[in-house]
Amino acid sequence: MATNLPTGLISHTRKVQSLYKRALRLLESWYDRRDVYRYHAVLMRQRFDENKCIQDQRVAKEFIRKGEEELFDNQHWHPRKFPESPGGVAYGREVIPPDWVLDHWHPLEKAQYPDYFARREQRKKEFVKMWEKKYGKSAYVPHH
Repeated sequence: MATNLPTGLISHTRKVQSLYKRALRLLESWYDRRDVYRYHAVLMRQRFDENKCIQDQRVAKEFIRKGEEELFDNQHWHPRKFPESPGGVAYGREVIPPDWVLDHWHPLEKAQYPDYFARREQRKKEFVKMWEKKYGKSAYVPHH
């Protein structure tokens, strides 16, 4: 289910960007007033800019490690989440019905969208042809 987790190697630049964004999100959780948040965001950006010219990868990795540790130590007890994000109040709320539900529409409902349902019936026939070509005829006969 964790489709948003990175699977390959992550560059140092990407790690810094991720840390910076998570740090800003943390500041949003701690500071409700926009002006106070912006003040602290500018201070944080200054901290990142002071260390952007480091060439030694060992030192750079150590800064990332310390930043991750500081981020963990300063976690908010109730972090803000976007409503549609995992953990948000509206995450997974909208259920998209499967396609077969349209087969059970009343003919008067289908008549309101004649082009769509004509195209849909054609695509269903094409799918059945493709299926039979690939797997052979089905022994199942649907009841109508």
